[in-house]
Amino acid sequence: MLEKIWAKISKDVAIDLGTANSLVYVRGEGIVISEPSVVAINQKTGQVLAIGEEAKKMVGRTPAHIVATRPMVEGVISDFEVTEQMLRYFIEKVHNRKFNLFLRPRVIVGIPCGVTEVEKKSVEDAAKNAGARQVFLIEQPMAAAIGARLPIQEAGGNLIVDIGGGTTEVAVISLGGIVLCKSLRIAGDRLDEDIINYSQERYKLLIGKSTAEKIKINIGSVYPLSQKKEMPMRGRNLITGLPEEVMITSEDVREALEKSTNQIVDAIKTTVEETPPELLADIMSKGIFLSGGGSLLRGLSTLITKRTKISTKIIDDPLTAVVRGAGIVIEDIDKLHDVLSDTEDLEPPK
Repeated sequence: MLEKIWAKISKDVAIDLGTANSLVYVRGEGIVISEPSVVAINQKTGQVLAIGEEAKKMVGRTPAHIVATRPMVEGVISDFEVTEQMLRYFIEKVHNRKFNLFLRPRVIVGIPCGVTEVEKKSVEDAAKNAGARQVFLIEQPMAAAIGARLPIQEAGGNLIVDIGGGTTEVAVISLGGIVLCKSLRIAGDRLDEDIINYSQERYKLLIGKSTAEKIKINIGSVYPLSQKKEMPMRGRNLITGLPEEVMITSEDVREALEKSTNQIVDAIKTTVEETPPELLADIMSKGIFLSGGGSLLRGLSTLITKRTKISTKIIDDPLTAVVRGAGIVIEDIDKLHDVLSDTEDLEPPK
């Protein structure tokens, strides 16, 4: 009885705790926070100076004693205490800092499907220490499929590919469960690193992560475009040590990204090959669905369609699919509890 009262008065939240960006959905309100997963810390005092958008502005621009860091690496927690601080910031922001013991929310957090039990436990502990009353976990491809409104509860195959900042998740879903899942530590961040490495090898130019990300977003492609794009790339010449600007083209970026994108496509092909025939027949008629920020890379859906012979489409608003799916679950957790990953807080409804 007390749990039902708390459930009505507390602001239960769903969090997509991403490597690059974190989004927060509040029950009854929708998505209320979308900020980079970056925390700026004063190493002399241990004080958190900024979280989210403000902290991202500091990346690469701080004195030695101030470090702007991402507490999530490749979809899992790399710094427990900083992640806890970030989660506390989100939860308190949702409650307008009027936070007390009796309004502690239930929290659903999206996790990659390939994480270990230890990594799951670290997410649970971080959320509870940040003020959650109960913590539930949901695999990101499952959440993305729910967010895309795919018929996951039916006896039919659904293939979804969620390409985030740290991981790419390829999953076949049927009857409310994941039949097959592959998790790659290759996603948006790796693509940025590919552009940085290419710039050094081809142009002897050292560029930062922010510059690489802008290039990827503005002119990045993985399939030949009808019209070549180009933009200036500024950095430090590795030979002279002086600042320099060169023009980089969409063809250059495609060459830089080729190895990583091939690995993503190969993982999708392997998943298709391992899918049971009946489910594969469903997938062939429905197609492959792409979600996450990486799905917006120009030509990716065309490349996957060509290589797998299965129609591939990007879902509506792919950036928010995971948090929208987790939000749908938090709105009616008793009915949809079967889609959640096993945790100590998960008990079947009475």
